[in-house]
Amino acid sequence: MKILGIGDIIGKPGRDAVQALLPELKDYYGLDFIVANGENTAGGIGITPAIADDLFTCGVDVITSGNHVWAQKEIYEYLDGPCPVIRPLNYPPEVSGRGYVVQGGTAVVNLIGRTYMNAYDCPFRAMDKLLGELPRDVKVIVVDFHAEATSEKVAMGHYLDGRVSAVLGTHTHVATADAQVFPNGMAYVTDIGMVGPKNSVIGGNVQSVVERFLLQIPHRLAVAADKRIIFNAVLVDVDTATGKARGIERIYREVDI
Repeated sequence: MKILGIGDIIGKPGRDAVQALLPELKDYYGLDFIVANGENTAGGIGITPAIADDLFTCGVDVITSGNHVWAQKEIYEYLDGPCPVIRPLNYPPEVSGRGYVVQGGTAVVNLIGRTYMNAYDCPFRAMDKLLGELPRDVKVIVVDFHAEATSEKVAMGHYLDGRVSAVLGTHTHVATADAQVFPNGMAYVTDIGMVGPKNSVIGGNVQSVVERFLLQIPHRLAVAADKRIIFNAVLVDVDTATGKARGIERIYREVDI
């Protein structure tokens, strides 16, 4: 089974790049399942129902999120609906939505880290609980771990090695060079990266971000207007009989939008 994990999609430039590149990638690699992090798709923060529907039309099977999932109020009710947009599993249980979905026999789980983040429930224990509840016939399990600290992501990878098919890091928007299969058959990468403007600061307008560091005055960051878009993703090859990963490789593209 060929699974594509797409990094954080940044605003309209990122959405346009997914629309432009995904059909070609699907044919070229023979993709069976596509997971994309969509929490920055609406102007760089949050996601709306219309944007989610557009991504599904492009070929995305499941949309994951993170700490910005609540930025657009209209998504709240949508998260409780049937469409496979998920929020982090270790949010308080009373909030909208769900933290995982099983689609076509494949489970996709969204976790959020705690180091340099908010005081969420423990993602390690939340994952333990879920793994004890999933049906035994669900062999392929993909985890989007949306976290800031690389150490927390690597620790989660080792914690889940042999119990899930892949742990794919998101949130920092910077692609890491450590894609690998762990000893017990789990594909891992600390951060997939992003789909967004190349001439930017993790997708944001360069001048706006630099001013924020210089002046220390918080303000809304605009998505960079650069027309050259980078597309970061990983391709995971999974044995569906065992749920073990046979390989993971980076996919990098650039496109003018």
